[in-house]
Amino acid sequence: MLKPDKFDPQRRSIGHILDTIGEGWSILIVREAFMGVRRFEEFQGRLGIARNILTARLKKLCANEILDRVPVKEGAKRHEYRLTTKGRDMLPLLIALTQWGDKWVFGENNTPMIFLDREKGEPIATVEVYSAQGEMLQPRDIMIQAGPGSTLETRQRIEEITDNE
Repeated sequence: MLKPDKFDPQRRSIGHILDTIGEGWSILIVREAFMGVRRFEEFQGRLGIARNILTARLKKLCANEILDRVPVKEGAKRHEYRLTTKGRDMLPLLIALTQWGDKWVFGENNTPMIFLDREKGEPIATVEVYSAQGEMLQPRDIMIQAGPGSTLETRQRIEEITDNE
């Protein structure tokens, strides 16, 4: 069973994510891993992060199974960091954060980086939320239901939300 998170003692998903990777350096390390950075020195050089902070963040990302620390080659003393399946599953999150930032921080015509479909060379679509039938949903189209892992507090909070609608 998961322990209560620093950011969300009721143990809801976003609070757990923030507890795991919510610190700014961690998400930047994951972004760099997606961009092909694998070695400690490369992370440090690309991000300008202090060695002690980088060490702590890499340890936490490995402990949370987002990165794997593996030898550069068999028997080598040097290691590199590779995204795990759990880490690779963060791609939609990183793209959504980037697209949101590009729109609201830089402006739509001032995008620092554009994600392209490698095969077609065209920009990828904006990350949106769709129903199981493929219909795009807006916030008003979505409701919340307690899941099997919800705590009593979470179920009560969802009940409050539902009663206030």
